[in-house]
Amino acid sequence: MPNSTPCIILVEPQLAENIGMAARAMKNCALTELRLVNPRENHLSAKALSASSNSEEILGQAKVYASTEDAIADLQYVLATTARHRDQTKMVFNADIGAKEIFSRVQNGEKCGLMFGPERTGLHNEDICLCDAIINVPLNPEHCSLNLSQAVLLLGYEFYKAVTDSRPAELITNHTSVASKEKVLMFCRHIESKLERFANYQDEQKKEKLIINLRNIFTRREMTEQELNTLYGIINYLSKE
Repeated sequence: MPNSTPCIILVEPQLAENIGMAARAMKNCALTELRLVNPRENHLSAKALSASSNSEEILGQAKVYASTEDAIADLQYVLATTARHRDQTKMVFNADIGAKEIFSRVQNGEKCGLMFGPERTGLHNEDICLCDAIINVPLNPEHCSLNLSQAVLLLGYEFYKAVTDSRPAELITNHTSVASKEKVLMFCRHIESKLERFANYQDEQKKEKLIINLRNIFTRREMTEQELNTLYGIINYLSKE
């Protein structure tokens, strides 16, 4: 993760357990800084701590503010999350583009935040007008509202993806290695040797097509040494039947 990550700002959250679950979602995505604006219930209550599921340190370090203005005063870039159209002139991002924008800015040393509204109403226009842009997550228009912790997890995950997408894909071979093309083709020839009495194999035109199809099955994926040995054993067993 980058040295800096966006803070999560919950404006007037209503339920302690939702604050706790939001902290859990943050930890899932390696986000550490939680800011609360006028929470209705105690974020250090037993309900919140229980719902946080081993994310108590995020709750313990959370900062509480009297106003949204105070909560964002030291930030340079803030995105507001909302599912509803707002009559404000704002740039609107979807989740992945918004997360990449935040990632780019924190890499450049800017202090950034993601703002979420109360469970019942979402952010008020008075809060949104303080933000630089909006993140809107396109969901089923007949039911597009999210639980507070779901929204935090979704946006946190998009940021986490923006950080980790640069990692190359990796094949996990588990105590074996990818077989060389020589060994794969040797295995294919072993199968072909077992097909001498197969009707299609005796027809030269069909034989050519059969061999191509057979080899494609095994050469278009990364066969491992262990997989080849397993297939050798199966074929040799069946050949004795």
